[in-house]
Parts: sequence; C-alpha cells; structure tokens
Amino acid sequence: MFRVPRPSLALTIYSIFLRILFALGEGLIYKIFLTPLLLRWKFMKQQVCIFTTGGTIEKSYCENDGSIKNHESLLKEKLIKKLRLPHTEITVKEIMAKDSLDMTDEDRLSIFKFLKTHFNSHNEPVVILHGTDTMENTLKFCHKHMPRPPVAVIFTGAMRPAGLDDTDATQNFTEALFAAQIVPPGFYISFHGQLFNAPNVTKNRDLNTFEETF
Repeated sequence: MFRVPRPSLALTIYSIFLRILFALGEGLIYKIFLTPLLLRWKFMKQQVCIFTTGGTIEKSYCENDGSIKNHESLLKEKLIKKLRLPHTEITVKEIMAKDSLDMTDEDRLSIFKFLKTHFNSHNEPVVILHGTDTMENTLKFCHKHMPRPPVAVIFTGAMRPAGLDDTDATQNFTEALFAAQIVPPGFYISFHGQLFNAPNVTKNRDLNTFEETF
C-alpha cells in the first residue's frame, strides 16, 4: 500500500513558524524581514569613481613663473570640499595632469586602459575630468574601442580653472556627478547644463561650450 511520506521535522517547524507569522499579521512580517533590508538600502551610498587627467578645470597659478598650468589634482580641494554629498561615496584616481592640447593617442589609450581595468573589477559609474580642447577626441576614442561600456562614463571639464571665483568648474562637475548616477551605461559629455551622447558632440569655440552634432 502506498504511504504518503511524512515531512521532515525541519520542514514541519518552518511551516508552523510561517503560520504563526501570518496569524499575527503582515505588520510583523514587515518588521522582521523587510525593515532591515529597507534600512540598509536607505543608508547605502552611491559610489562614483572620478578620473582626473588635467585640463583647464584643474589648472593652478604657479608663483615661480606666473603661469597657470596643470600641476597636481585640485579636485578634492577646490570641488569636492564645496559639495554636500551624504549619499555619495567618491573614489579619485589621478591618471595624468596634462593640458588636453598636449595629449596624444598614447595618452588616450592610457585613459581607456584605466577604464577597462575599472570595468573588470567595479560596477560604479565614472566621471572623467578632461581638458575641453580635445575632450571630444578622447570621448570618441573610447567610444570607438568600446561602443557599449557596462557603466555610465561622463566626461566634463571647464572653461575657467576651478580656483577662480567665476569658474564654471563647480557647475559642470556637479552636473556630471549627478548624471553619472542616473543615466544608462554609455559615454557622454556633460557641460553647461547639457548632456551629449558619444560620438555626436563637438566643442563650439565661438560660444565656449559644447553642442550636439548630427
């Protein structure tokens, strides 16, 4: 005669536990299981990685010769410290400190290799600080070698150094930082309140800003 197998002791206890929970109501289930998960989500910070490469945005005054050049990165001192970012965790990687007019394809390849290394071990979006004169060249170089990156990569810079009172660096950096957290994966330029998809963007040297191309 066929006999229905008895459930294991562990399964029986689990079944009784679930019945008790449902008998007590959904509120208890919410408190026991969902509340810890929601609290953890609430206090998790969005991680963003910043690559610095130089450009006008990070140029500073040199007392020795009276020039404004790229030296060490000014990102933390001139930009990040001015922002309140309780929900964002920023990691900074200093790749190079160059005027973008001095950049070569070897430099662009170096930036792309840093990106590939980042993609292999991280899933947070990237903001790249870059000189405006050849920003579109580096953007298109990276887009050509990887049309579909796994995360958002936002290029930005400034027309005036971050250390000046009338700089556009704070605006551009803040907008790029926000865009990196909400847009789909891809290569972009964020500048003066506009976001441009690669490769359809170029610098308008008459207006000192960027614009879409078709």
